[in-house]
Amino acid sequence: MSTNKHEHGEGVELPIPTPWPIITALGVTLLLAGLVLTLVISLAGILIGLVGAVGWFLDVFPVPKHELVPLVEADRRPAPVKISPRRISHLHYGHQSHRVRIPMEVHRNSAGVIGGIAGGIAMAVMAMLYGLVAQHSIWYPINLMAASGIPRLAEANLATLRQFDAQGLFIAILAHGAFSILVGLLYTVLLPMLPARFEWLFGGILTPLMWTAVIYPAFQLINPALAARVDWPWFVLCQISFGLVGGYVVFKSQKVETMQSWSMADRLGMHGIHGDEDK
Repeated sequence: MSTNKHEHGEGVELPIPTPWPIITALGVTLLLAGLVLTLVISLAGILIGLVGAVGWFLDVFPVPKHELVPLVEADRRPAPVKISPRRISHLHYGHQSHRVRIPMEVHRNSAGVIGGIAGGIAMAVMAMLYGLVAQHSIWYPINLMAASGIPRLAEANLATLRQFDAQGLFIAILAHGAFSILVGLLYTVLLPMLPARFEWLFGGILTPLMWTAVIYPAFQLINPALAARVDWPWFVLCQISFGLVGGYVVFKSQKVETMQSWSMADRLGMHGIHGDEDK
């Protein structure tokens, strides 16, 4: 800054380089080491520390010693810092709280259930399309889904997996429906915390890719039959279809405020008595 008394047109006055601080530190180190080893090392540490302290003192008193560091040429100096015109959105504090928890608003649980069901239907359609195209049977992916709960399907051959199985259909619907609703409920909390401009990307594509990567190592334990026969490009496409449809349904639903900004009376469901109302 131009108001700095140590700055001149030719350069800036800075304290001179000095070895005395490190010499003083060496003396203190030897002093403490001598307490464990031998008295001679402690005495040497005291002597070295005193010499360093005196030298350090003379560099500062009576007048601090400085040297002039010349300024570099104007064309070699760094460019001035540019101040961004962008501003951040400040959080609004709750009525009874000193801080705000994120997210401040979430989607209704009902939206998560509906979104999970919609995404599950989209995922099931893509899975049956794969079965029809690749295996010439819509029952193939359904029986693979049910193999985790039915041991005989886990050991079945390809011809058996292509046939209709009522028990397999029931188990597949039950497992797929429960998983879809669970993920839909997770979306009600996850989506409000994602960047608003790219919710479709994070919620519809990146999140399905991430949970696919997470469950990949556990596939052999959860469903060995599916792990042995899964077609990963189609599997990822099914996951993305769930994310896009389920995430869209949840995203378009109405948000509600969390209870963090409510007063304690509101949280407990208490109603006050005002005015001249009868008691």
